[in-house]
Amino acid sequence: MKTIQKMYEHLNWANQRILETLRSIEDENQEVCRLFSHILFAEKVWITRLRGLDSSLLPIWSEVGIEVCAELVMQNEESLTTFLTNLANTDLDKLISYTNSKGKEFKSSVRDILTHVALHGHYHRGQINSRLRADGIEPVNIDFITFVR
Repeated sequence: MKTIQKMYEHLNWANQRILETLRSIEDENQEVCRLFSHILFAEKVWITRLRGLDSSLLPIWSEVGIEVCAELVMQNEESLTTFLTNLANTDLDKLISYTNSKGKEFKSSVRDILTHVALHGHYHRGQINSRLRADGIEPVNIDFITFVR
């Protein structure tokens, strides 16, 4: 549980660092914002599923601006913190039933879902950094070791 908690502290820190960088860029890069909002919408979808609620009407990809992303960062951090605070070690292997965006039903453990969400965001933040570099902008240092230092 301590490792998962630390992963989510890193996730929230990394989202904040990406948000700060994107806010500082004069010309909003549509593809970068699209990737960032995808991370945040996916987090929201998974939080909804972990709570046992229907996520079928929530977007996974959506064209939104940086201020919507800022609101999602705040909402997701609050929701994830609350969820993890109330989660017991014994709950990690509990199976969650959900329907994916294509209408297919699955069951996954809380542990696997939490691991997926953390890794999914990290993957897409890497894509964001790659696009920033291509645009001549210094990538955001979101390395875990930087966070824990």
